[in-house]
Amino acid sequence: MIVDGHLDIAWNALAEGRGFDGPLPPGFLISRDSLASAGVGLIFATVFTAPNVRSKMLPASPIAYATPREANLIGRLQVGYYTSAGLRLLTTQGELRSYQRTWRPGRLAAVLLMENADPIESPDQVGEWANLGVRIVGAAWGRTRYCGGTDAPGGLTDLGRRLLRAMARHHLILDLSHMADRSVRESLESWQGPVVATHAGARALNPGQRQLQDSVIAEVGRRQGVVGVSFYGGHLRSQGRAGIPDIVRHLRHFADVAGDPAFVALGSDLDGGFDRDQAAVRSTAQLAGLAKALRRHFSAGDVESIMGGNWLRFLSASLPS
Repeated sequence: MIVDGHLDIAWNALAEGRGFDGPLPPGFLISRDSLASAGVGLIFATVFTAPNVRSKMLPASPIAYATPREANLIGRLQVGYYTSAGLRLLTTQGELRSYQRTWRPGRLAAVLLMENADPIESPDQVGEWANLGVRIVGAAWGRTRYCGGTDAPGGLTDLGRRLLRAMARHHLILDLSHMADRSVRESLESWQGPVVATHAGARALNPGQRQLQDSVIAEVGRRQGVVGVSFYGGHLRSQGRAGIPDIVRHLRHFADVAGDPAFVALGSDLDGGFDRDQAAVRSTAQLAGLAKALRRHFSAGDVESIMGGNWLRFLSASLPS
C-alpha cells in the first residue's frame, strides 16, 4: 500500500472545481481513480483554508476567509465534502489496523489533516475538530493567529501555546510544515507529542525558509516522527524542472540526517496549488518508477517502508487507541 502524506482534495474540489470523483482534470494529477490505479491506499486529506490576502503562494482564491469564523465554516465545508465523497476517515489505531487487514488495490481511505489552524476559532474548540475526525494539525501556512509561517517570520503567539496544550490533551499530531523557523524551534521546546513534517524539502539541498533545516529533520527522527518529501518542483530545486532523481535526492538526505530510512516518507502535495508542469512526476503512474529508483539506494524493505510503511507504523503508534 502506498501512503501519501499530503493532498488538498477538498480544497481543490470546492475552491478550484477539480472534483475528486470526476475525470482527471486536464493538466493536473489527482483524482480518486488516478490514486487508486497507482496503488495508493491511504492519504492525509487536508482541511486547508486560505486567508483573504494575496501572497505568492496563492495569488487569488475564490473561497477565502477574513475572520476565524469564516475560516471555521470553510473548514467544516471541507469535512462535509469528504463525507459526501464517501472517503473513509480513519481516526483510531483499531480502524487503521482493520483497514490494513482488509485493504486491496483500488480502495482508498484518509487521515484528516488540518493545514493552517485558523479554522480553530479558539484552542477550546480543538475537541470539536477532533470529534469531526481531525488527527493532525499544522498551525501555520502563512502567518496565522497561532504562529509565524511561510514568508512570515515569527514565533508562537500566546494563543499558539494554548493551541499546542489543547492538541496534547486531545492526543493530536503536530505538523511542522509551513511553520516559520522560530515557531518550529519554540514548538519543539514545549511539544512532547507525536510530530511530523508532512510535505517539505531539505534546505541543505534547496535553500529557502519553506524547506526544513537539518536540525529539524534530525529532531523529528530523534522523536520517531516522519518527514514527508514534497513533489512540488520548487521545494526540490531552485532552477529547472524537477524529476524523480530530485525526490530520491531529498529522501536520501532526509534518511541520512534523521538517522534511519524509517523516518522518511512521501507527502506529495501533488494537487497543492500547482499543476503537472510544476510537479516532479507527470502522473501518479510514475510512483512505480520512484520505487524502482529508490531501490538503487535503499534495501527492498526500506523502499516499501518509504512508499507507505513508515506512515502506517507512525500512525499505528500515534493515533488514539
